[in-house]
Amino acid sequence: MTKQMTARDAANLVPDGATVAVNSSSGLCCPDAVLRGLGERFDDEGAPRDLTTIHPIAAGDMFGTKGVDHIAKPGLLTRIIGGSYPSGPSKAEPPLVWQMITAEQVRAYNVPSGIIFDMLREAAAKRPGVLTKVGMDTFVDPDIEGCAMNDAARAEPIVKRMEFEGEDWLYFKSMAPNVAIIRATTADEKGNLSFEHEGAYLGAMEMALAARNNGGVVIAQAKRVAAAGSIRPHDVHVPGILVDAIVEAPDQLQTTATEYDPAISGELTRPIESFRTAEFNVGKVIARRVAMELKDGWAVNIGFGISANVPRILVEEGLHGSVTWMIEQGAVGGVPLLDFKFGCSANAEAFVPSPHQFCYFQAGGFDASLLSFLEVDKNGSVNVSRLSAIPHRTAGAGGFVDITARARKIVFSGNFNAGAKMTIENGQVKILQEGKVAKFVDEVDQISFSGKRAKAQGQDVTYVTERCVIKLTDQGLMVTEIAPGLDVQRDVLDQAATPLLVSDDLKTMDPALFDPVLMGLNLSAA
Repeated sequence: MTKQMTARDAANLVPDGATVAVNSSSGLCCPDAVLRGLGERFDDEGAPRDLTTIHPIAAGDMFGTKGVDHIAKPGLLTRIIGGSYPSGPSKAEPPLVWQMITAEQVRAYNVPSGIIFDMLREAAAKRPGVLTKVGMDTFVDPDIEGCAMNDAARAEPIVKRMEFEGEDWLYFKSMAPNVAIIRATTADEKGNLSFEHEGAYLGAMEMALAARNNGGVVIAQAKRVAAAGSIRPHDVHVPGILVDAIVEAPDQLQTTATEYDPAISGELTRPIESFRTAEFNVGKVIARRVAMELKDGWAVNIGFGISANVPRILVEEGLHGSVTWMIEQGAVGGVPLLDFKFGCSANAEAFVPSPHQFCYFQAGGFDASLLSFLEVDKNGSVNVSRLSAIPHRTAGAGGFVDITARARKIVFSGNFNAGAKMTIENGQVKILQEGKVAKFVDEVDQISFSGKRAKAQGQDVTYVTERCVIKLTDQGLMVTEIAPGLDVQRDVLDQAATPLLVSDDLKTMDPALFDPVLMGLNLSAA
């Protein structure tokens, strides 16, 4: 009996009340054709109904891959558990799933991506759940928000604190999907899956195991179907014994707005000179200063935002390869990409399944993490996950909480306040108009990272802005460097909405940061 079928036929395999796990990261690996078929079936038949969907990383985006919005329909979707959600411009129409969340039409939870993969892994092994300290003292903690994104979710908690072996832990029950929807490049007739055109594996194998071991169904979307036995065994990342249905989608994009780039999938190595460097502005100054925190030989995690430009700084300075970059989607090494291709790397050295990558991150096995901030409060806590006034502007926490839970060194980067107009003239910062929104505040909108917990754990935390560098100390937030041309009282302390300390040894930031030419960056040995 053939496993190949249309997306609409595959949608018929999803029963009412099912828990459905979806393997995706925005447009990367998104099984968009199957999700579209599921939405079309509901439009025609009113079925399936009352689904719970699980998304360790967002399915789809606001830039051409509809993803979860295909099924964001009242009656079809009643609960969603996501590490992240589609996000985009403030002035754009919010994604349908966000409209459902804010209208209380779906119970919505933002659970750290790594923990969601853990919940699926435990379900695959028929273990009861996950004990973790990841997320303690953040919005994940039931003593704060318990991952709930709206009142509907708060009424049905997903996490609780419990004592085990004399210690406090967070406990998440395992999640056994009735259906797993995954994507590959090639499926043979038996359902063996290879990923040769993909930029990551994400958690395809883990989702398939979780569904299969609990009597569920695995639907695989693939770009092409090959004869049985034509995929080399070493190239099969999900065996056919786990796959029930194959949906061919020859027009599937490699990632958002990218039909196919062989450097993303490691089939071609781009010349290092082909990577564009950032234009000279205050954002580049921040990225340059962040780069100065690195050491030769380090393994470094990188996130979205200003920090994503740091690899280009090393390329420009002739230091590519001095550190090994890692991103939560699974790429190790190479050059992490920007814009619509974020989550992918060109010229990667390896692709690691995301659950394994998160295991590495959660335990703090790497040397440093470079991340961005929306807000920082008086305790050094950081918000990256929520803007209450414009919810769809942020994607949620994603892997941020997993990554920062035990990271030995974290460098957060961002503009000192929002809306300021400034320029750089003759190696000095000139503020033309002050911003109207402070980003250093008494209390953040949501605690994505706990400064109090970081101090208790002895984590090294730095905040880099275009105006100054701030360190998290036992005394509080301390300004340690000031940009040339600025006054620490007028341009920093008076522009913060919370008190900041000033180091007795306050230094001027390196003038080379503010020069358009190469800065002559050197990284000391680790």
